[in-house]
Amino acid sequence: MKLRHALLGGLAAAAVLASPSFAADKLKVGLITKFPVPFFSTIEDAAKKYAADNNVELVVGQGQSATDIEGQIALIESMVTQGVQGIAITPVDPTVAPALDKAVAAGVKVVLIDNSIPDWKGQTALVSTNNLNGGRIAGEYLKTVLKDGDKIGILEGVPGVPALDDRVNGMKEGLGGLKVEIVGKGATNCTQELGTSVAEDILTANPDLKAIYSACGPPAAGAAQAIANAGIANDKFILVGFDACCGELEAIKSGVEDATVAQFPAKMGELGIDTVVKAIKGEKVEANVDTGAGLVTAANVKDFE
Repeated sequence: MKLRHALLGGLAAAAVLASPSFAADKLKVGLITKFPVPFFSTIEDAAKKYAADNNVELVVGQGQSATDIEGQIALIESMVTQGVQGIAITPVDPTVAPALDKAVAAGVKVVLIDNSIPDWKGQTALVSTNNLNGGRIAGEYLKTVLKDGDKIGILEGVPGVPALDDRVNGMKEGLGGLKVEIVGKGATNCTQELGTSVAEDILTANPDLKAIYSACGPPAAGAAQAIANAGIANDKFILVGFDACCGELEAIKSGVEDATVAQFPAKMGELGIDTVVKAIKGEKVEANVDTGAGLVTAANVKDFE
């Protein structure tokens, strides 16, 4: 009888431990993206799918603009208060680091997505495009369509943001020994409106401009508008962007834009949350997870739709 009671007691205990109330708690993870454009929406959608498929509770938040520092800081603080165990974030600016330091001190794992924070050591990992390499891809394309002496303008993103600076520096490296003249550049905050105005200024000052390179997708659309406003024919001008978003694919198909560098934001969203989850569980993760990049032209644009 004693053996029977012992067996029944063991089975009862096993049944209790297997019941939902004693099952492993669902992991709670935060995702913070920069601002409302399709690129970050794709990251969020992929992260939500991963969370739903892997029993992860995902709390999402987004800033209002590419320079919404206070908004991101408020989201970080709110998510820590809500008890997230990890945060995946596309940091808008290095000044969000102190808020992330507090999160790390509270035991929260932090994974950066899309861009790094220079000299910040608190992240578990960086999940992003190698933006320097992506810029090189753009520069190597420009090298095939420009010649020595041609003039080019650059639409920067947000100067000081490493990922966006890398796209410009990489493009210059990709040009190699081609002796083009960079006659104008300006910050756009990755907005279409500033893309239009900066491009107009460069075009007005340089009527013989041959090309514009945009470090973000929205300003490329702005540049396309500026080029059209100036009455320049598509086949007389080279426009190259970065992101393959915000109407760029349609612009390539219509001949308005010549090429863009595509990132893979869905991979960023999926791998970003996956990396956070692994870190929370104590599993080994890579310090740098490269999500890849590729050149989009009229010849292969259908592959990116």
